[in-house]
Amino acid sequence: MKSQDTPFEGGPMDGRVLPVLVGPTGHPPKTYRIPVPDPAGGPPTVLVYHRVPRGHSKRLGLIQGWKYQYAPDDTSGGKLRWPWSKPHRGPEATPSGKPDGANG
Repeated sequence: MKSQDTPFEGGPMDGRVLPVLVGPTGHPPKTYRIPVPDPAGGPPTVLVYHRVPRGHSKRLGLIQGWKYQYAPDDTSGGKLRWPWSKPHRGPEATPSGKPDGANG
C-alpha cells in the first residue's frame, strides 16, 4: 500500500503531517476520523477532518496535492453515513402529509 505525507490544518492536529494511505486513484480518503480516548473511560471523542486541495497550478489549475481541514461542526460523530440508508419512517408519515385513511 502506498502512503502520502498529508498536512492537517486546524483543531488539535494543526501543523502535523501524517502518512495517510492512498486509494487506487492515488488520493487520500475524503474524510479522516481520529478517535481520541476519553481519560475517564467513557466513549472516545472523534475528530473529523475533510480533504481539501492544498493548492492549484498556475497554468492549468490542476490540484497540487491534498490537506485535511478540521471540521468541528461535523455531526457524523465518527459514524459512516451511506446515501441509501435513510431513517425509518413510521406508518403515520405519508408523502401527502395526511394520515392514512384521510383521502379528502
